[in-house]
Amino acid sequence: MTDVVSLEALYKTYDGGVTALDGVTASFPAGSFTAVMGPSGSGKSTLLQCAAGLDRPTGGRVFIDGAELTATKDTAMTKFRRTRVGFVFQDYNLLPSLTVEQNVVLPLRLAGRRADRHRVREILDRLGLGDRRDELPERLSGGQRQRVAVARALLAQPAVVFADEPTGALDLRSAREVLTLLRSVVHQHGRTVIMVTHDPVAAAYADSVLFLADGRLAGSLRAPTPDAVAERLAHLGDRVGVPA
Repeated sequence: MTDVVSLEALYKTYDGGVTALDGVTASFPAGSFTAVMGPSGSGKSTLLQCAAGLDRPTGGRVFIDGAELTATKDTAMTKFRRTRVGFVFQDYNLLPSLTVEQNVVLPLRLAGRRADRHRVREILDRLGLGDRRDELPERLSGGQRQRVAVARALLAQPAVVFADEPTGALDLRSAREVLTLLRSVVHQHGRTVIMVTHDPVAAAYADSVLFLADGRLAGSLRAPTPDAVAERLAHLGDRVGVPA
């Protein structure tokens, strides 16, 4: 199976000598759903930001869809993200003055690409937002706003969707809806999803979980269950650098 995202010996050090990533190597196959977990300060958010091209690692290489992201200049990286990478964030990142449909097509407009209106409405219909496309975000629930963010991430048909705590601001029912939606993005539409989460229940929606501790890999878990994830998290300090 082809790897859509590959990370080779990633290091990230901040001013003051703080090491957020310490030689992380990992790969994410096409059509896979991976949750990235670890305690606060483990490096999971830094890993996502470096893998997605939102931040540059201090050392190592990142490949997305065969292209080395770490070898491109900032302007080229921005253009690449707009066409090949989708994002879903905890706080939705919707512009309040734009309608649902306008928010969904915004990344394509910024990239100078024309949006296929038929495809936009097809995606919104599929996500249960067909009758809300002319609404402003303030008139939507948290779960509906997150579905708008998913629609926006899917429109450009990206190679990978990065989700950073996508259910962190949602109630239980809305969280289940969004996680089920992300899983369908993988299993029905063949996309690759990499999700950072702190919630074992959310992680159990993924095909596998990658654990980090102190900026290093601390094992993985396939076919996760909430109990198995919680148990592994409780013993991460004993497993740093030990493969699952």
